[in-house]
Amino acid sequence: MQMRQLGTTGPQVSAIGLGCMGMSALYGPTDRAESIATIHAALDAGVTLLDTGDFYAMGHNELLINEALRTAPAAHREKALLSVKFGALRGPDGGWSGYDGRPAAVKNFAAYSLQRLGADHIDVYRIARVDPDVPIEETVGAIAELVEAGYVRNIGLSETGAETIRRAAAVAPICDLQIEYSLISRGIEDEILPVCRELGVGITAYGVLSRGLISGHWSRDRKLAEGDFRSFSPRFGSENVDHNLGLVEALRKVADDKGISVAQTAIAWVLAQGPKHATAIVPLIGSRTRAQLTEALGSLGATLDADDLAAIEEAVPADAAAGDRYPQGRMPDLDSEKK
Repeated sequence: MQMRQLGTTGPQVSAIGLGCMGMSALYGPTDRAESIATIHAALDAGVTLLDTGDFYAMGHNELLINEALRTAPAAHREKALLSVKFGALRGPDGGWSGYDGRPAAVKNFAAYSLQRLGADHIDVYRIARVDPDVPIEETVGAIAELVEAGYVRNIGLSETGAETIRRAAAVAPICDLQIEYSLISRGIEDEILPVCRELGVGITAYGVLSRGLISGHWSRDRKLAEGDFRSFSPRFGSENVDHNLGLVEALRKVADDKGISVAQTAIAWVLAQGPKHATAIVPLIGSRTRAQLTEALGSLGATLDADDLAAIEEAVPADAAAGDRYPQGRMPDLDSEKK
């Protein structure tokens, strides 16, 4: 497994991390046994970074990871690094009702996560979205106190804009920013990515396959289960999906010429954005099955030269996607999208 350092102050992690959210929620029916087997397979392959959130199916995902780690070989368990998001408020019906970044809430969320994960510390801890009613300095300061007490090892951010990153980094060292970044989600390149590189903040990139849209396996006619995020995601909407799948077919031509899959090409492109800079970009793959994991890990063996990157750029230019990355009602939650 290739390794990368998560920012200038963070830990060494596998070049690809495993995003575990889909094993519990938002992408249709889940299979607990296959999810655990997939986590085991990832650990066996050398993946060390497991990403979750305490609000993923209201704690279900943390308990799932706990079970997977308890039943994994000790050597794998000891190498696993846990990245946890907190702060989202949810009701018994699964609804969303904002974010809480108050210092007392930060420590409360952490206490529950440690218990559900069966861990004595969290490797990277971050608020999922900036609480508009609490200065980021107060939220990060509370995490810094958890670091001092030994309950957290590193502080991360999630979906924060350039100015917020600067304010947070002035309080305590920030090891990484978790944010959507893919061939069709490149908004961070203008301001956010340069600031992260200036400050030595790494990137853990989620949505590298845009929730399956640019995996090469998506079909316009695919039926979605009730509550599946993609059923109300603008990029999957009937007015946008044909255009976006056209981009995928253009990318498929490049992938075929390389002898790799579309998904491997898309992940390899994200991987290729990191090594030439001091601060790494680590893709989080949302594989829910061992077959998906195997395909995704195959991207590590794909080498993209300058000609390949130019061909990919021509196939999928920046800003070529149709539709926002979140529904209109959720876009205001993204500090990263505020101008």
